[in-house]
Amino acid sequence: MAEQEYTECLLGQKYHEGCPGCEVDQMKRLRRGYPFWELFSVWIIVLCSTLPISSLFPFIYFMIDDFDIAKKEEDIGFYAGFVGCSFMVGRALTSVIWGLVADRYGRKPVILIGTASVVVFNTLFGLSLNFWMAVITRFCLGSFNGLVGPIKAYAVETFRDEYQGLALSAVSTAWGIGLIIGPAIGGFLAQPATQYPSLFSQDSIFGKFPYFLPCFVISFFAFLVTIFSLWIPETLHNHKFDDVQSFDAVKDDPESNKVAEKKEKSSLLKNWPLMSSIIVYCIFSLHNMAYSEIFSLWANSPRKFGGLGYSTADVGSVLAISGFGLLVFQLSLYSYAERNLGPIIVTRICGILALVVLSTYPLIAKLSGVALTLAVNSASVAKNVFGSSTITGTFILQNRAVGQDQRGAANGIAMTAMSICKAIGPGAAGVIFSWSEKRQDASFLPGTQMVFFILNVVLALGVLWTFKPFLAETQH
Repeated sequence: MAEQEYTECLLGQKYHEGCPGCEVDQMKRLRRGYPFWELFSVWIIVLCSTLPISSLFPFIYFMIDDFDIAKKEEDIGFYAGFVGCSFMVGRALTSVIWGLVADRYGRKPVILIGTASVVVFNTLFGLSLNFWMAVITRFCLGSFNGLVGPIKAYAVETFRDEYQGLALSAVSTAWGIGLIIGPAIGGFLAQPATQYPSLFSQDSIFGKFPYFLPCFVISFFAFLVTIFSLWIPETLHNHKFDDVQSFDAVKDDPESNKVAEKKEKSSLLKNWPLMSSIIVYCIFSLHNMAYSEIFSLWANSPRKFGGLGYSTADVGSVLAISGFGLLVFQLSLYSYAERNLGPIIVTRICGILALVVLSTYPLIAKLSGVALTLAVNSASVAKNVFGSSTITGTFILQNRAVGQDQRGAANGIAMTAMSICKAIGPGAAGVIFSWSEKRQDASFLPGTQMVFFILNVVLALGVLWTFKPFLAETQH
């Protein structure tokens, strides 16, 4: 009977043939050993979603200049800001909707729509003929790319309990690496007819559309991920009732009645363990996005302004090394640390260590030669590792704070709030960095010392929020 199956499913008492949720639960019970396949699935799906976010940063200045919309060179940054934030605006407006869809119809359809949207809209962005086409395609890309919330729910539901920390660290690792590798792809592949004239002709499509190649590479990868995602299992554990009587019969059962009462009482906006973890998540996300913007600006700026005087290729090399270091740490050490210390302690420790590392950046700029190379790469790896670990800890707290039936919506709320913060981050970071470079002779925190001080203030606020009474952890 429908009501009996529903009770058994909720309580995990019995396996039902043909039920997607039961099949996933059965696989989780049967699996023993390291979950390579599931880890790979989550990793490439999140990477596919993340690569387009920041891949345009290295070439957006030149793209806006080519559109001929800015009357003065100083106005290019103004228009570039609209293109840059349009993705996050679209994501902020639709993340909750996609979370609700994932809770109602399943995680897999939302994942497939998200990866397919990268194929379509990221390709169109690379073929943009004017400013408004670029803004609209980026906005659509963000609006339909709502899979990051559901993929976190999927990761929690497809991994056994002891590997859930690893599952969510895979999400944050892929996210962090995507934000690092994306700009590297954009920088190395944009304007290929100019950068690699022996390989690409000015008369080819890559000559006529100089920013199409990096978008095409990312879109082709998204196409492969979309095909791959057709074979991932659905994890939403959901039985439908035949009629109202069957639903009433379920509530007559004392055990299932407890479950129903718990669900009725739960409200996402009144769930303080969830909302407090989302607040911490937003603070750290705002900091990480602002840091990503400032690091590239700082590394590229002249030495006389307190920067490193690096070329785009030099910055790409540093980011590539940081991405590799982040991958190694998250897949090897984070899960062990989280199991032994818990997500709150790990988040707190990594936040404090990131404060220390970030304080050394103005001193690093005074070095040169091999010492500079070694210091900036070590600091960048450490900062990205600590930053990604703080995000992973908040992922775990968010998904533990709600049941499966609300996990998609909860992650949708988190993505909406995070998208708003990440839309603010780059613009605010650029303004603050520009202002700091004009303060070279100031008596208090001259030059770029000020911008790193402000970054540390935001980071310290995030660390402070990991303590009681601000942050509440769900009691099991």
